[in-house]
Amino acid sequence: MPRDTLTADRIVQAAIGLLDDEGLDGLNMRSLAKRLGSAATAVYWHIKTKDDLVRLASDAIWYEIEQPDVDVTDWRTAATIQATGMHAMLTRHPWLGQAFGSHLMHGPGQARHDDLSLAIYEKAGFTAADADRAAATVFIFALGSALGPAAEVSLKRRLSKDGADAEQLMTDAMARATETAQQFPRLRERLGTPAASQYTAAPDNTFEFGLQSILDGFEARLARSRHRR
Repeated sequence: MPRDTLTADRIVQAAIGLLDDEGLDGLNMRSLAKRLGSAATAVYWHIKTKDDLVRLASDAIWYEIEQPDVDVTDWRTAATIQATGMHAMLTRHPWLGQAFGSHLMHGPGQARHDDLSLAIYEKAGFTAADADRAAATVFIFALGSALGPAAEVSLKRRLSKDGADAEQLMTDAMARATETAQQFPRLRERLGTPAASQYTAAPDNTFEFGLQSILDGFEARLARSRHRR
């Protein structure tokens, strides 16, 4: 692909696909150029460094999250829509959680999301400072909930690159973890239920349960605040 047919947006979209397939460690200008059918020098013409590329790719995927209209949606429904969308995005792009700890990231996509988060919790009745805390609480919960699937993807990729049978190694490790768990009464009881197919598996609807519990807590806090006035 000649340099003049490339655009920064096309490069960023290709980088997102490469990151999804190979993770942060698999992103380099040579692999990206091959995916684009171009030369690495043509990529550098549009985006100068790998750090810039990660920052742009990271910001672009924030636009995937549905942003409810707070003027026509009650705050709790809006919070649920936004947080659920964020969790789904983080699960689709497991490299983003890793990027938070290794890159300086900013841009209009994330800023748009953050601004709406504050609007949602201000509409709920929080002061500006507490709306910031509420938004941060939900963000941290969504990010933490997505780390499990992200870690599994990263681990399988690393094991496969080492030439190992990743699926078999993980199956063997889970079997040993289950044997250990059988020594503890509550874990043993949980493993005996149909919902617990393996020791490390989270129960169904864990994210939904946690999110609604957090929002219940927000409502209770707001109700106590109104009662004291």
